[in-house]
Amino acid sequence: MLGLYIHIPFCSAICNYCNFNRGLFDAALKPPYVAALLTEIARAGDGEAADTIYFGGGTPSLLEPSDVAAIISACRQSWAVAPDAEVTLEANPETVTPERLAGFRAAGVNRLSVGVQSFRDEELRRLSRLHSVDTAVAAVGAARAAGFDNVSVDLMMWLPQQSVGEWLESVDALVALDPGHASMYLLEIYPNAPLRDAMARGRWSVAPDDDAAEMYVSGLERMDKAGYVQYEISNVARPGRESRHNLKYWTDGEWLGFGCGAHSTRGGVRWNNIAATGDYIAAVTVGGQVAGRRILSGAERVEEALFMGLRLASGLDVARVRGRYGIALWDEYGGDLEPFVDAGLLVYDGRSLRMTRAGMLLANDIMAVFIRSTVR
Repeated sequence: MLGLYIHIPFCSAICNYCNFNRGLFDAALKPPYVAALLTEIARAGDGEAADTIYFGGGTPSLLEPSDVAAIISACRQSWAVAPDAEVTLEANPETVTPERLAGFRAAGVNRLSVGVQSFRDEELRRLSRLHSVDTAVAAVGAARAAGFDNVSVDLMMWLPQQSVGEWLESVDALVALDPGHASMYLLEIYPNAPLRDAMARGRWSVAPDDDAAEMYVSGLERMDKAGYVQYEISNVARPGRESRHNLKYWTDGEWLGFGCGAHSTRGGVRWNNIAATGDYIAAVTVGGQVAGRRILSGAERVEEALFMGLRLASGLDVARVRGRYGIALWDEYGGDLEPFVDAGLLVYDGRSLRMTRAGMLLANDIMAVFIRSTVR
């Protein structure tokens, strides 16, 4: 079924590492933006089946519960949204209260993704986050009290000045909160990110690459011991709590994106909306918010399906790849992949091809095999 993605660009503050399409919250801009979303959703609706709705950003929890309810209602009017659909709202800890959380739950949100990033206050300050550790812990507790039994927590590792031991302190704090799902990412410092300048001023540095690898492996091992199952390079979950929406990206699914800068992929076609919030609103009023559209070639679709599918811990199903794309996976790529198998980075058993945890540390090198093969 389709996934529906709703982009909310508003933030209370701009984190110094962020590279997403976002801007400071503007109370005057919010009503016309929500109205534009409702218009875009209504125009696109074709009654097809959908089973996930994902509010991403930005900081979607800056919307009022009534805004979220209206958007969910518009989705249900425009598509055959499954009664048990997964409806996720990303939230920052400082933006939620018990009352607002209860309102989001009543609006139809049944999964909350909380952007904690660290359980150490000094690390949160270095990232220019507005919340504290206590605020984050309280937010997760309030979410449960409001009826959310499906909560995800985001953490980032390889932060400036962070040691392996300090990272594991955050992992232990995460385990103590017992969310159903967790995302554990390595920080990426983009060329123009203000964090890069802050690091230079403060003479902060990130740990050596070997320590970053140790953070990744040791953190996941602690999640293993706590009963979580790694199902993707950066994601773990209790059984049955995997992100159904994000799995669409990793399993060659289809999704429609709404809002400024949102991307869509359906029927072999990919398109993206105008990125600037004001320009998006103006464009929707005249019926044309799409900034670019292209038809994916057969080679591009195969390439993306293979390297995205390999991100999953279960890897690629050889029979499924053959049935969907007419490719004998090992016959086509085995010569380039065999060195990774010999090095213990990949496992191929005739039925599936998957990365080991050590292989996930070198995922880009392994996935490049598929890109090279489709280019030549």
